[in-house]
Order: sequence, then structure tokens, then C-alpha cells
Amino acid sequence: MDIEDTALDGVLIVTPRRIGDHRGFFSETWNRAALAARGIGIDFVQDNHSLSARAGTLRGLHFQAPPHAQAKLVRCGRGRLFDVAVDLRRGSPSYGRWVGVELSFDNGRQLLIPAGFAHGFVTREPDTEIVYKCSDIYAPEAEGALRWDDPDIGIDWGLGDTAPVLSEKDAAAPGLAGFESPFHGTAGA
Repeated sequence: MDIEDTALDGVLIVTPRRIGDHRGFFSETWNRAALAARGIGIDFVQDNHSLSARAGTLRGLHFQAPPHAQAKLVRCGRGRLFDVAVDLRRGSPSYGRWVGVELSFDNGRQLLIPAGFAHGFVTREPDTEIVYKCSDIYAPEAEGALRWDDPDIGIDWGLGDTAPVLSEKDAAAPGLAGFESPFHGTAGA
């Protein structure tokens, strides 16, 4: 497994090795011991799988507040997407900053997002699947969202003049201004 740092402390690009032959390939997408060797001790308890039928489908920016805050390991099972993490940890030097990585079936990359970050993605191809592990169960009473196009965050989703396909919830999400973050600290918070 190749593990790369990003511009945000704690957010990592994890690229599993693919072993291939004439039949296809095999890839170990998660290995607790390999990440523990890097000081990452996340215990995942839930796997999620999402399909977006249309290119330009944007989901996010979502998070779960403590005590159900979630770290996520995100990968693309089919198609291609742009995956984003936004630092929501009060007191962090990168509070409100974002990092984005293209994840695709072809490149096999994954994004490891610690608790304390909002997560979102936009699909680049039709019928794109996203598969991700979570460190806590889904808890609707703890879920939150921030506006995908908030100018205080300034994410470049690469949409140009094309309007994204959004849920009503995501279209109505509030911005960062006035947001009282339930997270504090720095990496791993």
C-alpha cells in the first residue's frame, strides 16, 4: 500500500497495490496492520455503497458530529469522481480549508478522511459507484451538512458552468459563516 500525505494534516491518499494477470486483478483495499505501522489506528464498523446515475451528481458536504463522528476510507468502485475533505476542527491551522483528489476505478486511489472533516464528491462519469468504510454507525441525529458552493470554503468542483445534480438537503445546507463546529483540535481529533 502506498500512503501519501495531502495538504491537510491527517487526510491521506491510500493507493493499494494491484496484482494482475490475464483474468483481471486482486487488490487489498484495507489492511489494519499496514496503517497501524503509519500510526493510524482506525476501527471501521460500517461499509457504505452509493451509485450516482448521472455525471455531475454532487453529494456533500456531509459530516457526523460527536459522539458519532466518522472517519472514512473512500474509493471509487466504478467510474470516476472528485472527492473532497474540508477541515472542520476548531483551532486547526487549516480550519475551513479543503483538499480534493480524483478517485477512479482505473487509478485505484482511496482517500482516508479522519473524523472532524466534512466530506463530499462530484461524479465525473455516469453510473459512478462510491464505496466507503466508516468508523461509526450512521446516526441521523448527529448528521450535518455545509453548503457545497460556500465561497468561504471555495471548492473548485471542476463543473464549469454546469449545474450539479443535488439533493434538496444539500441545496439547502448552510454555509461556514456562523457554523459552530462540534469538532476541535488537530489531526485525529
